[in-house]
Formats: sequence, C-alpha cells, structure tokens
Amino acid sequence: MVNVDEAIIAKLESHGEHFEILVDSDLAAEYRNPDGKDVDIEDILAVDEIFKDSKKGDKASDEAKEKVFKTTDSLDCAKQILEKGHIQLTAKQKKQMQEDKHKLIINKIARESINPQTGFPHPPLRIENALEEAKFKVDPFTSVDQQVQLALKAIRPLIPIKFEKVKMAVRLPGTVAGQSYSAIRPFGEILQEEWQQDGSWIGIVEIPGGLQEQFTDKMAEISNGEGETKLIK
Repeated sequence: MVNVDEAIIAKLESHGEHFEILVDSDLAAEYRNPDGKDVDIEDILAVDEIFKDSKKGDKASDEAKEKVFKTTDSLDCAKQILEKGHIQLTAKQKKQMQEDKHKLIINKIARESINPQTGFPHPPLRIENALEEAKFKVDPFTSVDQQVQLALKAIRPLIPIKFEKVKMAVRLPGTVAGQSYSAIRPFGEILQEEWQQDGSWIGIVEIPGGLQEQFTDKMAEISNGEGETKLIK
C-alpha cells in the first residue's frame, strides 16, 4: 500500500451520497487506463477504508455503501469508485497519459492501415501530422481501439486511408523453413502452405496492410536474404 501522506483522493458522488478513498496516484491512473496493465486494488489503496470525508477521517456507513455499491466490502466499493469516480490526477500525469495513448493510436493506425491509392502503408509521421492538422484530441481514459476509429474519421478528409488486410506470398529456403511459423505468427495468419521437393516452404500469409515492410524485412532476416515475399494484388 502507498503511504497515506503521499496518497491522493479518488471520489464518487451517487444517490445523494459522497465517497472517498486514498490512493496511489500513478497506480490509480494505470488502473483507470483501459489500455494499461492489470493493477491489484490492494496495491492502489493507502488504507482499506471507504470514507465519507477522508480529511476528517469520517467513514462511510454500511447503509450508504449498500445503497450505492450493493455491497459493504471495502475492496469492491473501492473498485467501483476508481472505475466510475473522479481521480485527482496531476497535470503532469494527464499529459504523460495523453502522450502515451497518442503514440499507441499512431502505431495501431500505421500497423493496420494502407493508402488505398497505392496499396502501401502510410509512414507513422504522416499519420501523426494528419492528426495534428485535424486537431485530434486524445482522451487518456478512453481505449485505443475506440479512439482509433475517431482518429480515422478525423484524418480521412486529409489523407486517403483505410484499414485493410493484404495477402503476401512467401518462399523460404528449406534450411530456415522450420522458423517460419514462429516468425509469421506475430504478423498474421497462414492461409495456404506447401513444402517443395527442394525442401523450401511456400505459403500465402494474410497480414495487416501496414505491416508489409516489416514482414518483408523479417522474412529476409530469418532467411539471410534468400527468402522471397510478394504482395498479391
């Protein structure tokens, strides 16, 4: 648990009742972040108590907790306060969360989208510039997947872009073909495969459109430049 003197207040008002808990600011922000890591509620709390007024030390009544949270268990109540209530984050924390989420949004769009006019992905910098031109605002408490859709809507008037999967034909020499499954799996799905008489492996792999260059580079890496990849149009 965090030291009480270093804790901040997370609060919730509902059904005419007021509740407060004392929490670690960084861990509370991580818990609230839909794209963040799992955090144990016991690590977040400074004290295992639900307050009506934490500064005065006034605890919330069991009747009030039962009315709002349908339970009197402190940990269950604290979870609901963190999920639905207000956390007093610092300006620095909010800025850092926005910057981190901004990078994740750009990376996901760059990974999964293409320029439909060329069939090739947009560089991340082009996506970043389009988001800036569109004045897109990142919400630190909304998931990346939700915001990606909003971001795409914002930048479509500025650059041609769409989410699309592409098919890549691959040939790997027999000496490294055994590595193909573990190397390909992070990129996408093997739709077809065949072993040739010379021991080489050929296949058709479906991947997000934005990963074409990385996929080609990876196949070249594991085959020491002897592999081949080709976009199937």
